[in-house]
Amino acid sequence: MELTDSLKLANLQTVLFDFDYTLADSSPAVIACANSALQALGLPPAEPDEIRRTIGLSLAETFVRLAGSRVPADRFAAASSTFDRHFIQEADAVMADRTVVFPGVAAAVRALRRRGIALGVVSSKFRYRIEQVLEREGLRAEFDVIVGREDVIASKPDPEGLFTAMSSLGSVPPTTCYVGDSVTDAETARRADVPFVAALSGVTPQAAFDAYACRAVIASIAELPDAIAD
Repeated sequence: MELTDSLKLANLQTVLFDFDYTLADSSPAVIACANSALQALGLPPAEPDEIRRTIGLSLAETFVRLAGSRVPADRFAAASSTFDRHFIQEADAVMADRTVVFPGVAAAVRALRRRGIALGVVSSKFRYRIEQVLEREGLRAEFDVIVGREDVIASKPDPEGLFTAMSSLGSVPPTTCYVGDSVTDAETARRADVPFVAALSGVTPQAAFDAYACRAVIASIAELPDAIAD
């Protein structure tokens, strides 16, 4: 764990988490869903690492990253819609079963709850998918709010999701922190003026966070309780 500016804030009341690559690994399912959607468009499959780098982005941005350059402009909107539809259809079948919560997450979130800290999830993933995984792991009750794709108009890095979660909990930026694994998460926190903790549990290297004033850089969520004062 590396503290860049002590996160030991006596008045910290709320911790909000990204989901994919922060609390859980859904990459096997995302790879299957993305390639199924590309196949529906008659496009070749993408490399697994290429798909992993899109995790946490909106489906629209994922389509741009994986296939946008290969689709004519006059077909782009229809192809993006087809990609979205087929991805979601495949995800309904495989996403929850192929998503694994990271080791140490359950103990960490329960430790924070015992301190009286409110917890939430703000993700570009559908809320119902997150809830399916957390229910399976016996963790749904540990989170006071979950904001997913269906709950906002604008996807991250727009801070709408963070503001929605904070409004639901009655919290404000100075007493809230956001924990995520990507520069998209870091930028979302910056736009919301919320302290950010970078978790190196995804595919984003630590150096990528140098442009952001991270309060802490941790290897995984298991380290988070030690980064936050009692």
